[in-house]
Amino acid sequence: MFTGIIQTVGRIARLEPRGGDVRLHVDTAGLDLADVQLGDSIAVSGVCLTAVTLEAHGFGADVSNETLSLTTLGQLKAGDPVNLEKALRLADRLGGHLVSGHVDGVGKVVSITLDGRSQRWSFEVPAALARYIAAKGSVCIDGTSLTVNEVAGVRFGVNLIPHTVEHTAFHARRVGDAVNIEVDVVARYIERLLQRGESPRLDEAFLKQHGFA
Repeated sequence: MFTGIIQTVGRIARLEPRGGDVRLHVDTAGLDLADVQLGDSIAVSGVCLTAVTLEAHGFGADVSNETLSLTTLGQLKAGDPVNLEKALRLADRLGGHLVSGHVDGVGKVVSITLDGRSQRWSFEVPAALARYIAAKGSVCIDGTSLTVNEVAGVRFGVNLIPHTVEHTAFHARRVGDAVNIEVDVVARYIERLLQRGESPRLDEAFLKQHGFA
């Protein structure tokens, strides 16, 4: 699991084709990997990858053809910036929201406009994902936890403060670019309950039973 709080912006060092799949080598730009072991998970622009090599300035991860075709990783080339986050530890602060690193689909940047010192970004997502995105809810874009401002059909908007733009790969994004989208897992579970004909029980007794109250 991850928090959606980007720890650094790395770069793709090289891509090594391997029988239809790719070994992705990532320069982690000074991210401390001292506590990372082989087999640990690292989110690369929102995609959970397993570190199979630990290198002087980064790590290598094998990316399957499935992942390449269903995320933006298949479009990467050497030198491209990527958002990086190490896996969440139980003692860590949850500054964003719970993110699995399992991308639900690919969206695209529709517009970028100034709003004071911040920027308002609009994205378009596949119709199958749009129903999971709600105003004031959470969404993960390229591994970044963001709050949804508004939703209109298959489009939604978010606000990016200067810090977010400067310290993530958003500074390199342009209108028309593809982005990885992961919807809030809570929306997925609620839909599943409703499909089974069950009503989500959010009363006080339910919350106490599950340790939330």
